[in-house]
Amino acid sequence: MKLGIIIYSNDAETVWNAFRFANFSLKEGNLVKIFLLAKGVEYEALNSKKFNIKEQAKLFLSNNGKIFACGTCLKSRESEGSQMCPISTMKDLHEIVKESDKVVSF
Repeated sequence: MKLGIIIYSNDAETVWNAFRFANFSLKEGNLVKIFLLAKGVEYEALNSKKFNIKEQAKLFLSNNGKIFACGTCLKSRESEGSQMCPISTMKDLHEIVKESDKVVSF
C-alpha cells in the first residue's frame, strides 16, 4: 500500500507518534511519504528526551521513507530546508495525495 502522512502539528507527542506510525507502516511493507505542512515544518525543534522525534525521523529516512516540507511554510518561519526537512511545494503534496491509497493527517 502507498501511504501519505500529512503532519501539520507542532505538538511534540503528536509528531513523535506520527513518525512512529510511519516507521511501523514501513516495517509492514508499505511505501510511505510524509509531507510537513504549517506548524509541522517545525518538527526538528520539538525533539526531547521524552519524544525523540529526530531519532524516529532518521529511522524513517534510513528505511527509504520520504519527507517533504512546505517551502512557503518554511519561509514564513524564516527557515531554510534541511536534509530532514527538504523544501517542497503544493505540487508535491498533490502528488502524494493523488498517488496514495490512504492519507492520514496528524
